[in-house]
Amino acid sequence: MGKKLPLDSTPRKICILRLSALGDVTHVIALIRQIQNQWPECEITWVCGVFEYKFLRLIHGVRFILFDKKGGLKSYRKLKHDLRHDTFDILLHMQVAARANLASVMIKAGIRLGWDKNRSRDLHSLFINHSVPDALMQHQQDGFLSFGTEMGLQPATPEWNLPITENAVSFADQNVHNDKPLLVISACSSHQLRNWSVERYAAVADYAIQTHGMQVILSGGPSDIEIETADSIMGKMKENALNLVGKDTLEQLVGLLDRADIVLSPDSGPAHLANAVGTKVIGLYACTWSRRSGPYNSLACCVDKFAEAATLRFSKTAEELYWGTKIEYPGIMDLISVDEVCAAVDKIIASD
Repeated sequence: MGKKLPLDSTPRKICILRLSALGDVTHVIALIRQIQNQWPECEITWVCGVFEYKFLRLIHGVRFILFDKKGGLKSYRKLKHDLRHDTFDILLHMQVAARANLASVMIKAGIRLGWDKNRSRDLHSLFINHSVPDALMQHQQDGFLSFGTEMGLQPATPEWNLPITENAVSFADQNVHNDKPLLVISACSSHQLRNWSVERYAAVADYAIQTHGMQVILSGGPSDIEIETADSIMGKMKENALNLVGKDTLEQLVGLLDRADIVLSPDSGPAHLANAVGTKVIGLYACTWSRRSGPYNSLACCVDKFAEAATLRFSKTAEELYWGTKIEYPGIMDLISVDEVCAAVDKIIASD
């Protein structure tokens, strides 16, 4: 096979390098499905993070190689050892961070396809020999899918087909009241300044229960901030909700999100997981722009104040800012009102 793109024949072996984060690896899954649908005989290897593998292990037809981001030099040596017998037709180098760039050195491939210069950092361009086309104002999901188009895959509507395991179904059965519509609140992003206030989450939760008779479940990981946030929301609520924060696995979370009628979340991994299982997502955006990083099929459901934040902080329109600008300042998320989020709940409930 030649070293030109698009490929003139189906590759035998593809390696994907994307270590994190949860939302981004969910974007990669849509590309995996395109490869599997159009090149079913192609072998796919994915170098991913240890945490992300807890979820990704559910994806069939992919060989996973784990990279421990906390392991220092041992992780690079292990990766080199694990891939010592492999030479790939193409490496999809889908992460620009220095850690991933160094990890890519351990992967043997004739074609090394990565991001364009405008989306590169940490000398990413030195570790690739092909790049995806530069694109103005492109959603992140479409950016990941552009790797497939550049290889020669036919463009297709994104699909994720996340497996819902028996364990996940059982977990949802134990906690979901099937006689009520379900609102799942995943309140925390990994970036604290992207989080909405607990008082406003509590107000929306009470509204959903009082106005639409919804069951409300709080969901999230076991970190201190997620536990404290959930406890604070529960303390501010007038109605009763179920707090499952820190009590489910990523596998079980997928089952819970699949059962929900609405997921309420800031710019976070669970918002993209919910989108991937076909659940409507009310994404809360002010620090980032939903046009770039919102839940792909629920952009119309998002409450987005990024344009107002751009004017407030920079006296510019959102379009005038560098694509990917983050406006992470204290109080920016307060641009999002309770009434706007309640109206988004009303709209989704009325459409079902």
